[in-house]
Amino acid sequence: MSTVKLKYMSSYVDVDIPDKNLYAVLNPEDLPGVIDPFREVREALDKPIESIPLKEMAKSKKNVVILASDITRPSPSHILVPPIVEELKEAGVEYSDITVVFGLGYHRQHTEEEKKKLVGEEVYSKVRCIDHDINDCVYLGTTKRGTPVEVFRPVAESDLLIATGNLEFHYKAGYSGGDKALLPGVCSKKTIETNHVMMIRPGTMPGRAQGNPMREDIEEAGRIAGVDFIVNAVLNSHKEIVKVVAGDPVKAHREGAKYIDKMYKRNIEEKVDVVVASCGGFPKDINLYQAQKGLENASYAVRDGGSIILLAECREGLGEATFEDWMMRAKTPHDCVEWIQQEFKLGAHKAAVICMVLERAKVYLVSGLDENLVRDIFFIPAKSVQQALDKALKEYGEKAKVLVLPYANSTLPYVE
Repeated sequence: MSTVKLKYMSSYVDVDIPDKNLYAVLNPEDLPGVIDPFREVREALDKPIESIPLKEMAKSKKNVVILASDITRPSPSHILVPPIVEELKEAGVEYSDITVVFGLGYHRQHTEEEKKKLVGEEVYSKVRCIDHDINDCVYLGTTKRGTPVEVFRPVAESDLLIATGNLEFHYKAGYSGGDKALLPGVCSKKTIETNHVMMIRPGTMPGRAQGNPMREDIEEAGRIAGVDFIVNAVLNSHKEIVKVVAGDPVKAHREGAKYIDKMYKRNIEEKVDVVVASCGGFPKDINLYQAQKGLENASYAVRDGGSIILLAECREGLGEATFEDWMMRAKTPHDCVEWIQQEFKLGAHKAAVICMVLERAKVYLVSGLDENLVRDIFFIPAKSVQQALDKALKEYGEKAKVLVLPYANSTLPYVE
C-alpha cells in the first residue's frame, strides 16, 4: 500500500492506494530563476531566434508599437520592456516614435498608476503608454478558419510591431505568449469571440501548438497583422524568470515552450481508469472557477468512462457570476457546450470546458460545497478522497489503474 500526501485547504490529507493499482504520481519540476533578469533579456535580444536583430529591424522606423500584457497577467513587462526601448533608441528610434499598448482583451482599463507599475517609472516617463480600446479596431483580413482580424487602430498603423508576454500553458490555445499578445490582446470583440469559440474543437488543449486550431488561428492573425518580433519570458511557479526568448513570433515561441514542457509536461503511455487530482490547496482551489485548471489537466490522463477525484475546497463557492449562472441553469452538461457555440461569453466559457470533461468522465468532488449544489452541477459529492477512491476501485475492479496529480493546476499529463 502506498500513502500519498495531497494538499487540501491550508493543510494535507493522505490517501492510501494499493501498489498494484498505482500507475504513477506525477509532479512538476521548477527550473531555477535566473540571477540577473535584465541581462537575460539583453542576451535574448543579442541572439534572436530565426530573426535579424531588433536593432537592424528598427532602423529608420517611425512608428514602433510594443505590445504588453495587462495587469491581470503575470508577464514581467517592467523587466522585458526597458531593454527593448534601449535597443530601439540605439537603432535611432526616437522616444516620441515608440508606443506601449497594453492588451486588455476583454478586461477593464488601467489607472495611470497601474500603467507606470507595469512598465516601470523610466519607460512610462519617456514613451507613450496606452490601453487597447476594443471599440476602435481596424479590419486587416480574415484567417482561413474565418476569424476577421480587427486590430486596435494604433497597432494596425505601426511600422514595427513587437509582442511581449509570458509563456505558460493555456488550457485551450496550447501556450500563452507569442501572437497571443495580438489576439486576444488588442483585437475587437468579434475577433476575440470568433477565435475563442474554437476552444471546443478537437486538438485544442494545453501543451499543444501544432495541430491546435485555436493556436494556429491566433498565429495566422499575427501574420495578417504583421507581428514582427517577440520577447517572451518563461516563468516558474514562483513567477521567477527561468528563460527569455526573442525573435521570430512562432520559432522563438516554440523554443520557449520547450522550457514549460520540461517543467510541467509529463508524458504517460496510456490513459488510466482513475485520476486523483489536488489543485494544490489554498488559494489555487479558492473556488471552482480557479479549480477548473486542475480538472482540465486531469482530464488528459483519464480514459473515457473513467473517474476523476478532484480535491478543491472552494471556500468562495463557484467563483464567477456568469459561470455560476450557466452551471446552475444547465439541465445536462451538454447544454453549456451548445450554448457557448451560440453565444461566446467570458466566464461562461469555463462552464463549457468543465462540462466537456463531465460528458466523458465521472467527477467526484471533495470540497466544502453543499452536497446538493455539487449534484446540481453534475459532480458527485465525496466526503473524502479515500471514500471516492474506494468507490472507484470497486467500480473498475482489480486491475484499475490510478494516477495521482498532487499539483494538478501546474502538471500536464500528456499521452503522445
